[in-house]
Amino acid sequence: MTGRLMLLDTASLYYRAFHGLPDTIRAPDGSPVNAIRGLLDMVARLLTDFEPTELVACWDDNWRPHWRVALVPGYKAHRVATMTSGANDVEQTPELLVPQIPIIREVLGALGIPIIGAQDYEADDVIGTLATRARLPVDIVTGDRDLFQLVDDTSGVRIIYTARGMSKLELITDAVVVSKYGVVPGQYADFAVLRGDPSDGLPGVPGVGEKTAAALLAEFGTLGRITEAAQDPTTPLSASVRSKIIASSAYLQVAPRVVAVARDLDLGAVDARIHTVDDVRRQELELLSEKWGLRGSLERAVRAVGSVD
Repeated sequence: MTGRLMLLDTASLYYRAFHGLPDTIRAPDGSPVNAIRGLLDMVARLLTDFEPTELVACWDDNWRPHWRVALVPGYKAHRVATMTSGANDVEQTPELLVPQIPIIREVLGALGIPIIGAQDYEADDVIGTLATRARLPVDIVTGDRDLFQLVDDTSGVRIIYTARGMSKLELITDAVVVSKYGVVPGQYADFAVLRGDPSDGLPGVPGVGEKTAAALLAEFGTLGRITEAAQDPTTPLSASVRSKIIASSAYLQVAPRVVAVARDLDLGAVDARIHTVDDVRRQELELLSEKWGLRGSLERAVRAVGSVD
């Protein structure tokens, strides 16, 4: 079977688009549209360069799930604008980006790109599930290295990494993860737990950096075996590292569940096939383009979608 599934970490991309283009890019009514136009240009570029046959825009239905916060209270805490009881916390979002997000959903829908989220889960979890159950090779487009844990040459899952911008995209494969971090992708989640990640509010094990984390995983294989070794005085482990692992035992018991991307969500049937824009959707897109001043960006996206079918 030929073809390739592309999964977009949508928020990662529209934040990058917003910060990469001036907010002086405006619609006829003066509304900012830099994130919308930038995202459309990204989609056009990705479709043209990588030629997927299927495409899904994965969405954060909850960017900070309460069940993850219950395990690690500091999880993404520094990004909270407003904490709410019984509902999703409000994320700190640039004021000029906020009104563009519903328009992004509307435009992607008009292009025929399915937008998939899951209650109480992040886009990463949707990506993990769709990549795991995919019958095709998979390209995951993201600037988030947490998703490196999904890379799998055998299954044909790779990352199109956007951290350095669209002009310097990097394909992340098994070998690239090993060369960057000294661990295989299957160890990356354990590596992240040990090292920590300030961008997600994960403290890691104090005093254990990337080199030590990689060395421990090279020797013991998994985080579980590392913690077992720390508790066993007969295991050859330096006193310093042993004490650090033991001191962080409570964190190490819960953090793996926070860092691990879900792979078994019930997302139902997803028709991700890319289809040429029909006349009805074209009329809708023309109205959106006129209203929001999307012009060439939307035209390029429409052409790119049409070239795939």
